[in-house]
Parts: sequence; C-alpha cells; structure tokens
Amino acid sequence: MKVGLYAAGIAAFALTACGGGALQKPVSYGGSSSAPPPANPTAASTAPGSPSGSYSRPSHVSTSTARPYRPYRHTETRRRATRTRPGLGTVFGENLYSRVTTQPFVRKSSRPFATALIHYNDSTGVSAHAAYRGGARPIPLLAYTPRNEISISLTDQYGRTLPGIKANGRTLVVGRAGQRYKIVIRNRTNGRFEVVTSVDGLDVIDGRPADVTKRGYILPPFGQLVIDGYRRSDAYVAAFRFGSVRNSYAARKGRGRNVGVIGVALFDERGSVWTAAELHKRDTANPFPGDPSYYAQPPR
Repeated sequence: MKVGLYAAGIAAFALTACGGGALQKPVSYGGSSSAPPPANPTAASTAPGSPSGSYSRPSHVSTSTARPYRPYRHTETRRRATRTRPGLGTVFGENLYSRVTTQPFVRKSSRPFATALIHYNDSTGVSAHAAYRGGARPIPLLAYTPRNEISISLTDQYGRTLPGIKANGRTLVVGRAGQRYKIVIRNRTNGRFEVVTSVDGLDVIDGRPADVTKRGYILPPFGQLVIDGYRRSDAYVAAFRFGSVRNSYAARKGRGRNVGVIGVALFDERGSVWTAAELHKRDTANPFPGDPSYYAQPPR
C-alpha cells in the first residue's frame, strides 16, 4: 500500500476512501471459530534441544504431577487475561469492497488540531460505565470536535446512528454482539482534513498499534468519510463487527488492553485557506476591537 512520505517529506500521501460497503461473498460469522487451537499433545511432549527429541522429566518431580513441556507463547498469556473480560470488542470481520486511492496531503502541523473519542460496549456495559461517570438514557449520539465543525458517529450497516450516552465528558455508544458497524465522520467546512483513526488501539489501515504520526484518510470539504473495516488492500476491508473481548482482533493479536475505544485525530492541511484555525478566527472575530477609552488619547 503506497501510504507514507514521498520525496523525503516534500509531499505526503494519504488515503481517500470511496465509501464502499458492498458485500462480497458474505462469510458466516462465528465467534467460537477464532478461539486458539488446542495444544498438540505430541508436540507438547517434545523438548527442543533434547538429543532423542523426547522430554526427560527431572528426578525430583513426581510422575503424578509432572506436566509435559510446552513452548511459551507470548500472546497466550495475554489472551487468557481477556477471556473473562465482559462486554464488547471489535472482531476482524468478513471482506467488504471499499476501494481507496492516494492523494497528496501535507499536514500544517505534526500534531492534530483536534481528537475525539468514542467508547463502545453492550447495553449493560454502557449503563455501568455511565453510572461510573454519571449519565442519562441512551439516545442517537454523535461526538464532535471542540469547535463542532466535524462530527463522528457509529452507525449500523444501514446507516442508522447507534444510541449512546454523554456521561461527564465521555461519549458511550451501545452496540450488540454480531452487529456490523461503521465509523462516519462528517465535515461542515470547506477545508480538507486528514483523519487518523484507531479501533481498540489499532490503526484501521495497517492493524498495528495506532499512532498519530501514521498516515490516514482524507476527509473532503462539506463531505463525509465512511470507515467500515480494517483495511486489507486497496480494494477490501475486514468489516467491523462487535464481538466478545476474547475474540476481538486486538485480543487475538495480544493487544486487548485498549478494547472498547475508538479514536479520531484530525490534521489541517498546509496552505489551505479555510483551515479549522482560520475558521475559528473568523467565528470569534471582534467587530469593535478599538480602545474602549471614552475620549481621544495622545499618541504614544
């Protein structure tokens, strides 16, 4: 995928999503199929480095309590820790057609001018989280950047905004296990923005730990960006579907700590006239900025 810096930073490329969402050969969704396979008892009884290939039990270990040798897997311990966690995560779903192209985009700053967070869970989890933060009854919910020029929402596959709660600074959205969802970002300005997005702490383009220094999608002027899955190629994504924490994409990669949160970081475009900062200046312009003194003052 041609995403990254071009010509030593002179121009940078970001992805432009074409919407997509048409389903290609639906794959049956089953959370149990993604569980790690059982250990092979034959392979488990073999210790690497042993001359005969067989495991020699230490003399001080009794036969009744001895366990076969099992190679340590780094992610297995992390997976066990997520098996008992309640609530929802995002699984690596079926293939969806969602073609993208690359366009030049140079960031005005290396830091995003705004970030937005959406926490998601099942209804019980959202109610518990809202009680923890203080909240109200779920309603169709959108998150906004600080100046309200860009909105972020989660919708179902039919475009209906999912319900949620505003709870003391948190945006909490309710989902259902097995439900497919999309991230919809709408732009109310005539400026272009680059959008770096994460789900469960993973970048939606490369599936690795998210970082605002990575490249993202382009949000067009007065338009919207629909992100409907983890990108697999220029033409396909793996659909976002709510599932158990254990079977979430992040947990299966051994990174389940940040399950349940979606992050959006937005960048202004260098050279753009109508950046968010410029619009903020115009929005807060003072029509009478003169000296409030009643009478004329002598020159300084």
